[in-house]
Formats: sequence, structure tokens, C-alpha cells
Amino acid sequence: MSTKPTVALSEENKPSRRKFFIGAGATVGAVAVASQTPVGKAVIQEIGSTVKDKDVGKQMTAHMRKYYETTLL
Repeated sequence: MSTKPTVALSEENKPSRRKFFIGAGATVGAVAVASQTPVGKAVIQEIGSTVKDKDVGKQMTAHMRKYYETTLL
């Protein structure tokens, strides 16, 4: 027979949706503020240029054209 005590989660340590959304909101707010600093703007510009470069190699193929034609109403 086991003599280990069972530990119940107290109300303070219990995970909840409210705490999750408060934390997520604080994180989003911090990111929004950080994006307006000179360093944040430089990072956003670098990410934007990287994303734009990836679109250059994409071309419409015959298969894609046929698919889009069949999806038109």
C-alpha cells in the first residue's frame, strides 16, 4: 500500500482560461510596444523583405490554372 500523500491543486496554482488569456493579452501588448521601437521596426522590415523574396519563385503552372478554372462558379 502506498503512503504517498496526494497533493491537490490549490485555487492559486490551478490553471484556468482566465489566467491564460490575461497572460496572452500581456504578451501581445508587450510585442506591440516592442514593435514600435527602432530595433523592432528593423526586425519587422527584415522579416518583410525575407517573405517578399520567397514569392518571387512561384509561378502559375498548367495544373494550377486548370484547378482555378474548375473552382470558378
